[in-house]
Formats: sequence, C-alpha cells, structure tokens
Amino acid sequence: MSDPLVSVLIPTYNGGALVRDTLASLQAQTMRDFEVIVIDDCSRDDTAAIVAAVDDPRIRLIRAEQNRGVVLTRNAALSLARGRYIAALDQDDLCHPERFARQIGFLEANPAMVLVGTAANVLYEGAILPSALAPVSTPALIQWLLRIENPLVWSSVMLRGDAARRLDPFNRPELQYAEDFDLYHRINAFGGIARLDAELLTYRRHPGGASQRQATAMRDSATRVLAEAYAPLFGDDAAGTAGLIVAHVTAHAPVPDRPTLERVGTALVRLQEDFLATHRPDKESAKLIRWETARRWARIGRAGLRTGGLKLGDAAGVRPDHLGLGYAGIEELVLARLVGGVRSVQRWRAARG
Repeated sequence: MSDPLVSVLIPTYNGGALVRDTLASLQAQTMRDFEVIVIDDCSRDDTAAIVAAVDDPRIRLIRAEQNRGVVLTRNAALSLARGRYIAALDQDDLCHPERFARQIGFLEANPAMVLVGTAANVLYEGAILPSALAPVSTPALIQWLLRIENPLVWSSVMLRGDAARRLDPFNRPELQYAEDFDLYHRINAFGGIARLDAELLTYRRHPGGASQRQATAMRDSATRVLAEAYAPLFGDDAAGTAGLIVAHVTAHAPVPDRPTLERVGTALVRLQEDFLATHRPDKESAKLIRWETARRWARIGRAGLRTGGLKLGDAAGVRPDHLGLGYAGIEELVLARLVGGVRSVQRWRAARG
C-alpha cells in the first residue's frame, strides 16, 4: 500500500456535535489522496462512535488510553502520519473542496516554502463573517506579521512532512494556546511561510472554543514566543516589548494612556525598520507591510479613544514617522477614523440624553 500524499491531523475531544461535518468537508475534497488521523482524547460524549461510523477507509480512528490534551494528542497524530504533506485541522472547522489541491499546487511550485495557510471566513451563530486578517498577502507580509501577531488560522495550514518531522517536538506543550504561533516561528528556520488569499476554510467560532476560555494563557505563551524572537534586537527589553506588542497589537487591548501609545509606536517602528533592512522585501510587499502596520496603529488609537484612555490630541500627536501607508498619509487613516469614532460616540451619548 503506497503512502498517501497528505496526512490530516485531527485531535478530538467532546466534538460529537461538529466532527461529522468536519469529516464530510474532507470527503468533499477534489484532491482525494489523503489519510485522516483522528485521535480521540478520551471524549466523554459520542465523538469516537461518530468517527467510527464514517464509512471511509482513509479515516483512521485511534482512541487514546488517557486524556493528554490537544498538544500531545496532535504530536501523537504526527508520529503516525505517512503523508508527504501534513494538513492541520481542528475537529470543528470546515475545509472548502479545493483546499488541498490548491495548497499542494502551491508547495510543489514553490520548493523554498515549507508551510502555506489560506484565508478563512468565520462561522458564528449561523452567520458567515469575514476574517479580520489581512485580505491580501505576500510571503514577505506574512513573515512581517509573524513579528507582531499570528497571521494564520491553524486549521488552514499545510506543511511539508519532512520539515514538520524535523521539529522536536512538533508542538511545544509548554506553549499551549500559542503552540501554532510558536511552530511557525520554529519551522521558519527550514524555509518560507506563505498564505493563499482565497478563502479555503471556514473557522467555527463558538463560546466553548479554547480562544475564549484561555485568553490569558494565550497571551502569556505568545509573549514567550515573541520574546525569543525579539531577543537579538531588544536584548534585556525583549520580554517587556513582547508583552506590549501582544497586549495591544495581537490581543487588541486598549492602551491606557499616551505614554503606552508612544511605547507601542516606538516598538513597531523599530521592529519594522529592522525587518525591512534585514529582509529587503520587494516594492509591493514593502507597501503592504507599511499599510498593514498602519492599519493596526489606527486600530490601537481608535480603541484608546473609545475607552477613554486617550484624547484626540494624544492620538494625533503620537505620529511614528515610519508607519506610512504608501497609499495615503498616516493622518488620513488615523485622524479620519478616529474623528469618525469620536463623533459616533458623541451621537450615541446625545441620543441617550
């Protein structure tokens, strides 16, 4: 029996309500040469029975003997994988039919790339919502965004199997809730990372998701990842700078005051200048990098205004020189949106009397 082209890793735990649809989305793939490794982590519901009932020899169900958590379960799934490519997928997300075909085509055409994600939409309470991630990307933009946030949806990711197996461990348990972010940083040593801008995945967002339950742990783990990445540039200030970026760029926490806004701006400028100098992206990528960074800067300012930590003069007065857009001035993006936000608040307050 020949090895499959793709191995799909699905750790499951109490996913009985959604896992059937996830598996059906795999069966609808136009590229059919794959195996699905489902390891059930001692679910207390009927997850294992639902998976076992799917009549498809490509789907392998392994029942864990003890509950070990998603990270160790995913690592165990990789150890069983035989595919040339490894596809990530959580138990509740939905692949679009062309996902595998498009990602394999990209990786085979771009041998220097070791990982490719895709754009994704969001399914929440029955409605399909657009993703908040950058709508247009290049590998250089994804590389830059990895310095300040997580630009990829884990369930959309496909990796080269040989690179995935060089990671030891595949996912680091001590960085749970940001283990994917950590993996992207570590696998980058073996090649490039990219994203297809087509929406080839539907991410289910629901109140029981880990991102809602474990926000603090996620921030702490992401801070550790970025502190390691920032150490060569920031030295002893790496952890503090990483915490600042994770809080206000990655996690969207409002800045409490003008000095904090200034520190965030200074960190972003230094990070961006270093990235542009060391990676030397092409002109279009550089324009996207400046645009997406400025969008995040504007979002930080709007959040500070809306929560009362900033005054309009604060947001307008802190103007980092190198967060320009290429398409428009920073004042146009920041001031227009911030003034619009203030006016909306004023109208709301007036309406309430």
